[in-house]
Amino acid sequence: MFRPVTLLLSSFSLAALLAAPALALDAVTLGTNWKAQAEHGGFYQALATGLYEAHGLEVTIRPGGPQVNHPQLLAAGRIDFCLAGSMTNAFNYLTADVPMVTVAAIFQKSPLVLMAHPDRGIETPADLAHMPILISTAGRQTFWDWLKITYGLEDGQLRPYTFNAAQFIADPGVAQQGYLTAEPFAVAREGGFAPRVLLLADFGYDSYASMIETSWRLVEENPDLVQRFVDASILGWVSYLHGDPTPGNALIKAANPDMTDAQIAYAIEQMTARGIVESGDALTLGIGAMTDARWRSFLASLAAVGLYPADLDLSRAYTLAFVNRQVGLALGRELTGG
Repeated sequence: MFRPVTLLLSSFSLAALLAAPALALDAVTLGTNWKAQAEHGGFYQALATGLYEAHGLEVTIRPGGPQVNHPQLLAAGRIDFCLAGSMTNAFNYLTADVPMVTVAAIFQKSPLVLMAHPDRGIETPADLAHMPILISTAGRQTFWDWLKITYGLEDGQLRPYTFNAAQFIADPGVAQQGYLTAEPFAVAREGGFAPRVLLLADFGYDSYASMIETSWRLVEENPDLVQRFVDASILGWVSYLHGDPTPGNALIKAANPDMTDAQIAYAIEQMTARGIVESGDALTLGIGAMTDARWRSFLASLAAVGLYPADLDLSRAYTLAFVNRQVGLALGRELTGG
């Protein structure tokens, strides 16, 4: 049985570990929630620097995209892990009686944003009332109902968002959804202005994001493999955010040739500045942290507006067995000189 590796390597070299006698690696596949990007950087870093291999894993990262349904493939047993953009994924599994489970929350804050032109006087989501809002199909199935009910918006405002900022840039009277780490950069680059950005996490949308999901079957039959995957991924994120991200970025750009160094640098800057990965409980419990209180409070916020039953059995939605172990905290302090 492999054990989690404690890494305190000044140069982040794995030479000593990889010099150990070769053992068979467990092959697993991770399906991400979008095309390769810095928002997946820690996973690519763990792959590029040999962290997964050092934890006895042969990991394949399968990029997502608008036509890719990784939760469906996870439920069908075609992949071993996938990333969820919202805790509503877990609630949907519960209501459909699909035995999937969340084992870590890499993002402590959801990077979901709404954008408006800077001269429109937009300070809160409520200020968007009666303004057309570009929302994707996935957004309509996740955060839109909460946003609509909480801030007095209406379905009649909805317009399709096709992951192209051109319509938003051209029309000052339109608002648009986005990711903190992506669309604002695209607007500044293509439109020549910095949009007004409302991070939904600042307005009550308290969901974790980039959550690692797997099946209850894998958790019950091979918890050691799940622990090794979670630990190696966490250490990959520590290395990516506090060390040299070049190895991970090289894999990201190989998997997604449209990704630029400037876009990657912007995304890392925003994730760090806004505490997307490292804030709240993650500061003391380690990256990936989750708590019972946070899961209960987010369900309560959605139940209060009638989106889910308040009595969902959350014990079937997630487990804290693989997180909150302070994995990577010492390494992070070493890499940053703290």
